Amino acid sequence: MSIGRILAGSHEGVYLVKLEGDVRLTLCSAIDRYLDAMFEDPNFRSVLVDLNSASAVDSTTLGLLAKLSVESKKRFQSVPALFCDNPDLLRVLQSMGFDDVFQISAQAPTSTAGLSELPAVEASQAEVRDRVLDAHRSLMQLNDSNRLAFRDLVSALENEDEGSDMTASAP
Repeated sequence: MSIGRILAGSHEGVYLVKLEGDVRLTLCSAIDRYLDAMFEDPNFRSVLVDLNSASAVDSTTLGLLAKLSVESKKRFQSVPALFCDNPDLLRVLQSMGFDDVFQISAQAPTSTAGLSELPAVEASQAEVRDRVLDAHRSLMQLNDSNRLAFRDLVSALENEDEGSDMTASAP
C-alpha cells in the first residue's frame, strides 16, 4: 500500500478533497483542520470527496468524512458527493451507511488542477485521542451497526479521557 496523502482545493465555494493511497490516523489532524476552515468560508457552496485514488482509509478517516457530511447537511442543507470506484472500499462505505449521507458515484471530476497537498499537522496525544473519539462518535450516529461496532472503542477512549482529567487535577 502506498503512503497516504490528501489533496484539497476550492473554486467559487465548491471544495474538492481527494484522498490518495493509504489514509490513516496520522493525516486526520490535517483533514479536520481543513474541514473547519472550509465550513468557515462564507462562499462555501458544496464539497466533493474523491476516494478513487485511495487504496485504504481507516475508521478515524471515515468518521471525519461522516462528520463532514453531517455538518454540511446541518449547516448548508447540502449532501456531499463522494466518488469511489474501488469495490472493496465501496463495500466498506455502504456497510457503514455512507450511502445514506453521501451521493456516491464512481465517476470523479476529471480536473484536479488547483489542488494542493494538505501539510501534516502536529497534534498532542490528547488532541489525537479527542479527534479519534469525535470521529467514531460521528460514525456511530450513522446507524445501529456502527453504534455496536464502535461502542467499546468510544467507551474506552472516554474512560481514558476521564482518567487523564483526574490525573491532571490530582495534587
